Amino acid sequence: MELFESCALGPLTLRNRFIKAATFEGRSPRGEVTEDLIDFHRTMAAGGVAMTTVAYLAVSRDGRTDRHCIVLEDRSRDGLARLANAVHAQGALLGAQLGHAGPVANARSNGAPSLAPSAGRSAMGSRLTEATAADLERIIEDFASGAVVAVESGIDSLEIHMGHNYLLSSFLSPKLNRRSDEWGGSLEHRARLARRVAAAVRSAVGRRVAVTAKLNMDDGVAGGFGLAEAVEVARMLDEDGNLDALELTGGSSLSNPMYLFRGDAPRKDFAKTLPIPLRLGFRVVGRHFMPSYPFEEAYFLPQAKVVTEAISLPGILLGGITRPATARSALEEGFSFVALGRPLLMEPGIINRWASGDESPSACTHCNRCMPSIYTGTRCVELDDPRTTIAP
Repeated sequence: MELFESCALGPLTLRNRFIKAATFEGRSPRGEVTEDLIDFHRTMAAGGVAMTTVAYLAVSRDGRTDRHCIVLEDRSRDGLARLANAVHAQGALLGAQLGHAGPVANARSNGAPSLAPSAGRSAMGSRLTEATAADLERIIEDFASGAVVAVESGIDSLEIHMGHNYLLSSFLSPKLNRRSDEWGGSLEHRARLARRVAAAVRSAVGRRVAVTAKLNMDDGVAGGFGLAEAVEVARMLDEDGNLDALELTGGSSLSNPMYLFRGDAPRKDFAKTLPIPLRLGFRVVGRHFMPSYPFEEAYFLPQAKVVTEAISLPGILLGGITRPATARSALEEGFSFVALGRPLLMEPGIINRWASGDESPSACTHCNRCMPSIYTGTRCVELDDPRTTIAP
């Protein structure tokens, strides 16, 4: 396999093996598809990726991360169609991440309860409401109807969010899911919601588009979902036959977001996004909530390889890919695609540069200050500094 050759993802033909990972853009005030959001993905497409992924599209209003999240409903169709057309005009495909925020949702902002497998409090103190069986059946239907809206708007690939302790991920977690009914207890029961959603989405859209899932391998939290169980869930999803690929990820937006990012923990920048009364408390819990992990190239590769070796589904490697040599190594290890986030925020045209023969690495320093920028428009904050230059 070559990095820059065309390749198949389900029914799709991608122009290369690079995918822009779903990184929340912060460009949809009041849930609107703005020209700023369209320009963001148009720029990524023009920069050479085969597919750019919109994050994060909620399947229902109670599934939003907050009130500024786009919901897959009729009022979003025209905007999403403009977005798809803009990306397609650059020769790239458009993916969309479908999800329900569950316990990660901001209940106050949404004006709706934060649904979770079990009642309690999140790591940040938010109240969690136990989802009823009726809630779950409705949410499964919401995924199906949302998928139809996305596809009818021109989106080519659907990524079901099963990571970061959003709703489907939280049901997988033995720490968060303390139920004793058909949705909790054994791994098979905890995986029921994720599997039902994948089946519903596939049934709703058929084989005309690609359907993938973003699955946690490790929550990075004691007592949470881990690699051994992730292998078994990946096998279940593979055997069900509803997915075209699996993207492997890790970390908890509730308790340990830095497990996903690696590198510096931007605690000071994150604290500035909080209401003033909460900033003092965050100084106390910040190191626990946002520990630093050393950055290394392809940091998820060892875990992800364990998962992909147990399944037949194509694998998408995420995390720490900053040079073509690393991407080639991923293909040699059996992965079919690589997903990039931070390097593309710093240099949207990096794929075109690599394809031209200039294989110098991304200048991203993994400072992770882009992480709290989601509240003002996700971007490389280092580029806001006029002294910053991108290495040739």
